[in-house]
Amino acid sequence: MSGSLVELVDRRAADTPDLILLVDEQGNRMTCSRFAWETVRVAERLAIAGVGDGVLVSWVLPTAIETLVVMVALARLGAVQNPIIPMYREREIGHILDEAAVDAMIVVPEWRGIDFLSMCTSLAASRGDLPVLSFPALMDPGAHAPLPVLGECRDHGRVSPAQWLFYTSGTSGFPKGCRHTDGTLGAAAAGMVDHLAMTQRDRSGLAFPIAHVGGAINLMASLLSGASLVLIEHFEAVSSSAVLAREGVTMAGSGTAFHLAYLGVQAKHPAEPLFPALRCCPGGGASKPAGLHERVKRELGGAGIVSSWGLTEAPVLTMGRPTDSDVRLSETEGTPLPGVQLRVVGSDDRPCRPGEQGELRVRAPQQMLGYVDSSLDAEVFDTSGYLRTGDLGRVDADGYVRITGRLKDVVIRKGENVATAEVEELLRSHPDVADAAVIGLPDDVAGERVCAVVELVPGAAPIDVTTAGAFLNGKGLRPVAWPEQVEIAAALPRTVAGKIDKARLRELYAG
Repeated sequence: MSGSLVELVDRRAADTPDLILLVDEQGNRMTCSRFAWETVRVAERLAIAGVGDGVLVSWVLPTAIETLVVMVALARLGAVQNPIIPMYREREIGHILDEAAVDAMIVVPEWRGIDFLSMCTSLAASRGDLPVLSFPALMDPGAHAPLPVLGECRDHGRVSPAQWLFYTSGTSGFPKGCRHTDGTLGAAAAGMVDHLAMTQRDRSGLAFPIAHVGGAINLMASLLSGASLVLIEHFEAVSSSAVLAREGVTMAGSGTAFHLAYLGVQAKHPAEPLFPALRCCPGGGASKPAGLHERVKRELGGAGIVSSWGLTEAPVLTMGRPTDSDVRLSETEGTPLPGVQLRVVGSDDRPCRPGEQGELRVRAPQQMLGYVDSSLDAEVFDTSGYLRTGDLGRVDADGYVRITGRLKDVVIRKGENVATAEVEELLRSHPDVADAAVIGLPDDVAGERVCAVVELVPGAAPIDVTTAGAFLNGKGLRPVAWPEQVEIAAALPRTVAGKIDKARLRELYAG
């Protein structure tokens, strides 16, 4: 990709000023020129508050046009920005503020019943009274009340030269901070545009949290191609599908749960195409149930599901193309994007032959610079500089990638990584729990569901999904990691080495 995020915004505004770039659920529209103007205006407001080059700003904001304005406004000022997914709570946000040494926060006051302003103000107060900027006050063009003024910024040597910090729940414990730049994100965006053949005629639905690494990437892809982004603040099958239908969506993403929802809505009106202009349904973040691609193509139309594979550390590494065969669209995650070097490595670090299963390792222009906690880098990069993805897969002779499993123990629920060790540790702190194991079980909607199998303290009352969720909520754990299935075991099965036999647990409870 040529140019920074700001350069892409200004270039698009100059080339196609009246083209609609962004649309929201309420039907609000923003042209390329208006978007560029709004980002300048908000940048001026942020500058008054002391945001400038190198200042590290975390933000907790919904998927909205105004959030993308803030994103580019921060980029104009040279700030390092840290988008925080709104599903995170005190436990995760506090960790991020400490590890990244954040200078300020921009926060939505309340969203979906959660008082983020109070939560983040309390967290900031215990960390030297970090300034917390309220989202509405920042965006209001007529506001006269002064914004909180930043004090002296911290040393961000461990972050430099990153422009973005994206936190991923990873495979164990607290989220890990991935250091990215406009260049790394832009490489993924340019590859998306190429593989999906995106043009100004496209209308792309964006229904996942904008704070995901995919939020900035999708904005860049739209700026590169001229496609419009249709923003869904909170996905609900019927109402969100109606919005996408109203806007003539040509690409309806972005994962299995969404695709199943569209199929459910379409089934209620089989004679009327839900998305008449549909070209394809981009997918990623979770495995496809067998036959789903064929159903989408048959019932929704277009090319069906065009899957991608990547991770926060290296987003959108592979992707299919709408012109691929149905077999490849159904069974693979496409081919590597331009510049992606892919290795398949056996357990003894030997290179695997085409079609042989091994760990997928990559070296790519969209690869992160490293973790915020640099002590983690040695484990994730091999001696040749390839990133160990932790995913098992096969690559055929034509370069098509099939994901077959994971090396590390995580559950991927609706595209979100849930570290089983973290949930297990918290469950074991419950006074009625003697031991606990957390496993992922196949789920046609979520990809995987979180199942907790617990041994109870003798005489303790049984624990169910409701009581487990309430307990974990009290521990500050994000809801996506709460068990959706709880099983009581007299004794957890163990291997000869004394480890909990999770393979046996999956056999017992998968049905």
